[in-house]
Amino acid sequence: MTAWLAALKDLHDAAVPAVLVTVATIQGSAPREAGARMVLTADDQVDTIGGGHLEWRAAQIARAMLEADPTALSGIRKFERIALGPSLGQCCGGVVFLAFERIDRHVDAHAGAMLDALEQHWRKGIDVWRAVALESNDPTLLYEPEGEACDLGAPDNGLDAAMFLNAGNTHVAQDRYGRRWLLDRCRAHQPQVVLFGAGHVGAAIVRVLATLPCRVLWVDEREDMFPADLPMQVAIEATDAPNAVVDLAEPGAYFLVMTHSHALDQQLSERILKRADIGWFGLIGSVTKRKQFEHRLQDRGITQEQLNKMTCPIGIPGIYGKEPASIAIAVVAQLVQLWELQALHSQQPDRKFKARPATELLDGRT
Repeated sequence: MTAWLAALKDLHDAAVPAVLVTVATIQGSAPREAGARMVLTADDQVDTIGGGHLEWRAAQIARAMLEADPTALSGIRKFERIALGPSLGQCCGGVVFLAFERIDRHVDAHAGAMLDALEQHWRKGIDVWRAVALESNDPTLLYEPEGEACDLGAPDNGLDAAMFLNAGNTHVAQDRYGRRWLLDRCRAHQPQVVLFGAGHVGAAIVRVLATLPCRVLWVDEREDMFPADLPMQVAIEATDAPNAVVDLAEPGAYFLVMTHSHALDQQLSERILKRADIGWFGLIGSVTKRKQFEHRLQDRGITQEQLNKMTCPIGIPGIYGKEPASIAIAVVAQLVQLWELQALHSQQPDRKFKARPATELLDGRT
């Protein structure tokens, strides 16, 4: 969510008109799922809806809207059906329905407040629905996951709470007056990654995580190690007491420990393993480091059951390079595997899913 939202906020603040393109629904095979989004200006693009020709056609439509009369509906909203095979020559063969919305502070006085509210929900980790009228230029409205309008003073627009409460993902629906709406679920419950260490490897991992749907809490004692310009989903904690941050992480958080000090790594490991609600814990280091830590942590009362929750070495099998970028790719790929398994389990809770084991990487990785 963050790339398109951050782009829209920056463009809105700079008074640059833009069009938000959303995959409203699909039929058959398509490059991306419903809810995929991208932002287009007269000469730029942020994010992707997949498929070269599909994006090319979407860009044509969006830029034509930006040149159209902004007081006419055709310059503010569009809903287009695009058959990938016949019209674009793509081999997917499916049909994609795209919703186009002009976001322009000169046209819509409510756009800024809507974008601010979306950011607030994102930062709080709360899902929110965008309700976009496809056949009028009515302002976009936001709804909580249970179907209650965020603006309780909004007029009745024919949308019922059940249309949000019983829906899983972005889709097109009709209100009780027969009008079509894009109901766009903006998911904000992305996993939280708590990363200790702002060295070269930590910085490389954050650069990759910033492109994925997650929230990062980046922790280090050295404030000058953090870059000045950080993506929206990355928060920093420059503190002399990094151990205390372990307790502040939300339940189910994913921990990564890679500080400049083995002693601090050990302290953090002990504190993390004492939590019963962690989603995953990865410690950078070799097999030798793991064995040393296991002995030391057992001496400090950590049980074997708790130690089994520690992944060390970290990274998916087959990537053995020690360059920061190589380690970052291997580690983030491991996290993505875990997140996808979690998503599969939530969709099919009765099935047993098993993650691919992390094989022992080259002894000596630190």
